[in-house]
Amino acid sequence: MTTNNSGQPISDQEVTNLRHNINLLRSQVQAGRVEAPFLAKQVDSLVDFLNRVDGERKQRKKEGRFQALYNVSRLLGSSLDLQEVLNQVMDAIIHLTGAERGFLMLRDDDGGLSVQAARGIDQRTLSSEDFKYSRTISNQVLDGGKAILTTNAQEDPRFSGQASIIGQAIRSIMATPLRARGNVIGVVYVDNRMMAGLFNEDDLAALDAFAGQAAVALDNARLFSETDEQLAARVEELQQLRRIDRQLNETLDSNKAMQITLEWACRLSHAENGHLGLIEGDPPHVRAVQHYGDNHPADEPIYLDEAYPTVMDVMAKGKPITLDASNGKGGSVAIVPVLREGKAFGVVVINKQTPFTAEQQDLIERMVGRAAVTIENAGLYAAVQAADKAKSEFVGIVAHDLKVPMTSISGYADLTLMQGNLSERQNEFLHRVKDTVKRMAVLVSDLADISRIESGHFYMNETHVRVADIVQAVRDGTMTQVQEYNHTYKEEIDPELPDMRVDYYRLLQVLTNLVSNAYKYTPDGGIITFSVKRVGDRVEFSVADTGVGLSREAIAKLGTKFWRAEDDFTRSRPGTGLGFAITRSLVEQMGSSIQINSELGKGSTFTFSIPAES
Repeated sequence: MTTNNSGQPISDQEVTNLRHNINLLRSQVQAGRVEAPFLAKQVDSLVDFLNRVDGERKQRKKEGRFQALYNVSRLLGSSLDLQEVLNQVMDAIIHLTGAERGFLMLRDDDGGLSVQAARGIDQRTLSSEDFKYSRTISNQVLDGGKAILTTNAQEDPRFSGQASIIGQAIRSIMATPLRARGNVIGVVYVDNRMMAGLFNEDDLAALDAFAGQAAVALDNARLFSETDEQLAARVEELQQLRRIDRQLNETLDSNKAMQITLEWACRLSHAENGHLGLIEGDPPHVRAVQHYGDNHPADEPIYLDEAYPTVMDVMAKGKPITLDASNGKGGSVAIVPVLREGKAFGVVVINKQTPFTAEQQDLIERMVGRAAVTIENAGLYAAVQAADKAKSEFVGIVAHDLKVPMTSISGYADLTLMQGNLSERQNEFLHRVKDTVKRMAVLVSDLADISRIESGHFYMNETHVRVADIVQAVRDGTMTQVQEYNHTYKEEIDPELPDMRVDYYRLLQVLTNLVSNAYKYTPDGGIITFSVKRVGDRVEFSVADTGVGLSREAIAKLGTKFWRAEDDFTRSRPGTGLGFAITRSLVEQMGSSIQINSELGKGSTFTFSIPAES
């Protein structure tokens, strides 16, 4: 239902009556007997009705503009992406004014106008070939800061002589300034090349009101864009530092750590070449150990304190410096000490043709600071590795050299026993000597195995192995000791188990160690269960006992070299604390791992598997 000029709604009955009277008038015209008074009355009624409809249409248009303005304001607040805002602005303006096309132009660095958005009535971006508008009008708006409206530029004396108006046959034009923070930052321009009288003062007022909101949104978007660029640069910087951290954390090689440090320092500063040096000698010198950008023969060392006289001073003070071209070497030089706990142990020297920016200097200093810890730790790790290697080699040599005197001791003891004529006390002493030599032989064998494992000289000799053969060998090698402790020995062996390809003697060593631990750490009269079964394409071995068991903390420490549980029962049993460490290493070299299930006072189960032979 519409409203009349007095604000009263036009009822449906009025429309029905008007339609009825028009039909009646049409009948009179067709019959050729029109009554003049009736005709005049109907014409007056029709004119009045049309006036009221026109008033209602204008009211709807006004309300539509407010609604459009509200919608656009909401859209402008929904995004800070500059180009998206520009496109939304132009589409809304074209829709609001009924224009054929529109341009949004912002003031550039030269003071002129640069097209930022060009849109058509179909909400598509115009190509640069279609950037044809009245530059005279847009420049007047930019310079004067006042809106311009022309209903027919072809006949408007202000613009009819302009080439752009004539050449493009533009008729309706409307342009208004974009203001932000008291300044004109651009122009909104719309036109129609076919229709004259398309725009009126109300349209211009609406456009001007709209442009006021749009200008603020555009200025905010532009500020956000600048801030976003700075933020993006900062994020990129942090990502670079994180990448450097990751690369440094992935290596414990000091040379690799220093190479990564120097390369990143040069790349981040766009430098042509650089050096990383460490202090050495007495008196101290700084010898370059890493180079970037230049080819330096290995037999021609570079001493940075000689090439750059300020290096020693920088390292003594622990403060980085930059030198310009006046240093005599051309370009700029950055000298950054590599510090650890406030003391310099190295220095990074970087050369480039252009000056270092404050951001580059800060980034390099922070990166070198991060790298300093890794470089020092890598050096410490190398020293530890060297010491560990020396220890393993020493243990291997000692274990080898002990075998000869042990063999002699055991041999002489056997000869003495064979001679006879010994007292009971003397026989007891000699048997103690032989037992001690046997325990020493086990310890020496364990030490030799540990040494070979740690030094990487431990190799597997894989052969075809039947499960039955390994089960029999374990039984033969441990049954005597199991019976000495009065244990019950059980075997749970699945039938028709597949053969394996494994180092027979090392597998036997693993199983013997596990069974040995089971009978040693189970009080007399316990049960030892040796199980073998097939699980998928693997053969699973399991040794279970009813012994003292292990706590969760003890399981975590189990396998640490020379570690043994603290309880009195465990300490009363013979052992070196190396057996399980060797066993676990052997199982891992066989491509498996030992699973441990244990409960204090109830026993333990150790399980691992070997691939079946394909």
